[in-house]
Amino acid sequence: MKLWGVTRSLVTESARPWRPPRMIESATHRWLIIGGLALYGLLAFVTVDIDPARIAEGLSRASAFFAGWLRPDFVTRWTDIRAGLLESLAMTAVATAVALLLSIPLGLAAARNLVPGPVYTAARGVLAVSRSFHEILVAILFVAMFGFGPFAGVVTLVVGSVGFLGKLLAEAVEEVDPAPLEALTAAGASWGSRVVFGVLPQVMPRVLGLALYRLDINFRESAVIGLVGAGGIGATLTTAFSRYEFESVSAILILIIGMVFGAEVVSGRLRQRLL
Repeated sequence: MKLWGVTRSLVTESARPWRPPRMIESATHRWLIIGGLALYGLLAFVTVDIDPARIAEGLSRASAFFAGWLRPDFVTRWTDIRAGLLESLAMTAVATAVALLLSIPLGLAAARNLVPGPVYTAARGVLAVSRSFHEILVAILFVAMFGFGPFAGVVTLVVGSVGFLGKLLAEAVEEVDPAPLEALTAAGASWGSRVVFGVLPQVMPRVLGLALYRLDINFRESAVIGLVGAGGIGATLTTAFSRYEFESVSAILILIIGMVFGAEVVSGRLRQRLL
């Protein structure tokens, strides 16, 4: 009978549906956390300072903007729009090229299988810092340092691109086939020869593909950082917004969307050929 009771209890336990263990076992603690989060959400909502008058004013401006979106004006400010687009394209090309040149040595120095520990740590730290801040914050800093204009925008894009490309290059280097490196090491090749003949041929197609992808990102970012005075089409967009020229704003946004879409198609095909 005792064996039957044990068997019956085991069968009963196995018949129950399995449930994952609770993260917080105590029900009291769970309710305290839920109540604290609810109180925090309520206080955060109160501090937002919702003003119905401002909401109504914003809705009227939104209706004016969407009305202008249906009537894009490419003519009135075409000279400024063209200059802004050309400046954004120049900023994008220069920033991506400079970032690619800087990211190659940094990416190699951030690969654990190529360099000693202190060099690896220092390079990883540089790449982490360059990725830590949004481009808008970096642009504000460089605009304060260098003044308004495309130079501050180029430096901003370079900083963000170096962190992006350098990190992905380092990860690609750490995943290379070790056989060529071992053969070169056995033949007595120097560190530079191992990198040039054993590493770069394996990773450069991927790096060039990533650079093309970053080119797309930099063009979009050039439009955003221009809003804080870092040059490019974003400055023209800010001027049109400040003058309530929503027809010109619509034209600028349409051109940005079209150019980003076209660049995405072209760079996607180039990446397919490279990779």
